[in-house]
Amino acid sequence: MSTPPALGLYVHWPYCARICPYCDFNVYRARGADTGALTAAILDDIARWRDRTGARRLTSLHFGGGTPSLMPPGDIAAVIEAADRLFGFEDGAEIGLEANPKEAARLPGIASAGVERVSVGVQAFDDASLDALGRDHGAEEALAAVADAQDLFARVSIDLIYAREGQTPDGWRAELERAVALGLDHLSLYQLTIEPGTAFARKAERGALIPPASEDAAEMFEIAQDLTAAAGLQAYEISNHARGAANRSVHNRLYWTGGDWIGAGPGAHSRLGRHSEGGRLSAEAAATPGGYAAGVAAGGGHETAVLTALEEAQERVLMGLRIAEGLDRADLRGATGLDIDMDAARRFEAQGMLALHDDRAAITPAGRLYADRISMELAPG
Repeated sequence: MSTPPALGLYVHWPYCARICPYCDFNVYRARGADTGALTAAILDDIARWRDRTGARRLTSLHFGGGTPSLMPPGDIAAVIEAADRLFGFEDGAEIGLEANPKEAARLPGIASAGVERVSVGVQAFDDASLDALGRDHGAEEALAAVADAQDLFARVSIDLIYAREGQTPDGWRAELERAVALGLDHLSLYQLTIEPGTAFARKAERGALIPPASEDAAEMFEIAQDLTAAAGLQAYEISNHARGAANRSVHNRLYWTGGDWIGAGPGAHSRLGRHSEGGRLSAEAAATPGGYAAGVAAGGGHETAVLTALEEAQERVLMGLRIAEGLDRADLRGATGLDIDMDAARRFEAQGMLALHDDRAAITPAGRLYADRISMELAPG
């Protein structure tokens, strides 16, 4: 009998003390929320997923959001215990959580609950930028939270946002040098994207928010690549940099490589299986906390579908080309019967933006700035 593929569990905690103006995630204000009812629904949902998947051990458990550092540590511990009891963890499984610096006082309880990897949402190192981003913490508060996290957790990462309004390449260089000096083994560096429906989008529409010019944003991306590489933090994915393979995100790799994961919590997504082995299940939980809890109580809570071979192939290409090692074309064909558009691939190869070797397609450093366009053109249609 073949060994089932790696399985991850994602838990979405949708509450935030403040909703950031750039955020388009499924989030809700935390004030007055009945978190006990939501935790109970998440635990019931995880048990139902175990009935669906059968006996499979977890390679990762990730608490995202929202602001999962607002989740009571006792509830975090309950979720970890349930996951271990129902599924069991692989040796060395990653148990991670996204934390807001404002909740630094909660970090000891979160560590005691069983979380071993924490990603701190620093976002910027100056108070004016943090205020413009709608964050509820200051720069010194963020630095103190990172220092606390380094004392408490085996692995610590921070998130930073660049190409912010008013930011210059030189300013970003100085900010990133400060981040590198913290001695972290992982950095997530995200270019600010103005997402439709957000407060930032509405500001941009009326001319009240003007991001840096595209050439400045491109220079900031190159600065990020150069500075992290010089510090020994390899760009193993478009936005993620790690000091060696041991510090890479295990859970995110499931997304990038077409792995299996189940999602519990409002708006959480799941993917299970392959087209070639009976179909790839897609599930999305009800978005609102109340709707999700009611759906789980009624024996559901998720809208499910089976992806077509084309839909699965498109997902695999768009995600797989994000990682430095590139897309495994043999695995793509084995899962879906489809391949990348080879005419487009050879064109990008001739331009030095794509490397084709050993049945893999990998975006080169020169092509990273154009990763979205390359992925769209290589995906089967």
